[in-house]
Amino acid sequence: MPIINVSVTGRPDAALSAAIAKQVTELTATHLRKDATITAVAITYHDPDHWFAGGKSLAEHDANSFWLDIKVVDGTNTKLELEAYLKALFLGFGSLLGKVHEESYAFVHEVPAAAYGYGGKTQEFRFISGRLKAA
Repeated sequence: MPIINVSVTGRPDAALSAAIAKQVTELTATHLRKDATITAVAITYHDPDHWFAGGKSLAEHDANSFWLDIKVVDGTNTKLELEAYLKALFLGFGSLLGKVHEESYAFVHEVPAAAYGYGGKTQEFRFISGRLKAA
């Protein structure tokens, strides 16, 4: 159920977008235990001449970069799971983009279940409904 926004340096490339979406979805399922069938990934490309790290463009660094922003329900993952996820993302993007600048980021937002959902239902509603069915 997470929505994942990914920004990368480079020109729009449908094959690369598909590879990024596949890898990010798999890593999210593996490390954060999120259902891949309801994971959404949106990818944006940025010219490396207009992405800066340490005051120099990524073109000057001769490197690529990424920014991943994901929303998950608070309390559903441990610090160790988040740590493993961030490490796997950095390695994964390195395999897809080539040389990745160290100033590449991932941000996991932990949001309240009552303020997050899909299909018009909050995650809190889904949790309570599931518990009632189990009882």
